[in-house]
Amino acid sequence: MSDNTEGRVRLDRWLWAARFFKTRAQAKAAIEGGKIEISGRGRPKVAKEIEPGTELHIRRGADELIVIVTAISEQRRGAQEAQRLYEETAHSIERREAARARRQMERAGLRIPQRRPNKQERRAIDALKRTSDSKADEA
Repeated sequence: MSDNTEGRVRLDRWLWAARFFKTRAQAKAAIEGGKIEISGRGRPKVAKEIEPGTELHIRRGADELIVIVTAISEQRRGAQEAQRLYEETAHSIERREAARARRQMERAGLRIPQRRPNKQERRAIDALKRTSDSKADEA
């Protein structure tokens, strides 16, 4: 899978080849915008050379992925070949799935409270329960 003879490649080229971004310009903008971090070294520069074993933190939208570089490539290929260039950590997968489930619940109107309701909010909840109980009795 490795196209590079010395086993190192520029970060922006690798992100593009691994299909995290559609263009190298988007990869460059993400790196410069602080969306990409190299574990233990902080924010990299666009031309930072990476090698297998490097851990990357990639923020795309609401998701944050933690991936470990397993292979190097400078050429963009099919999606299945691109997925062989990295391995996402189990912790990253769990956090991403939990965040996705929470967003689905919020879209359905089920907000997870961050704190206990205050007196005014409790009265509003009680009033809502009373109106739904009275509608159920009428039916």
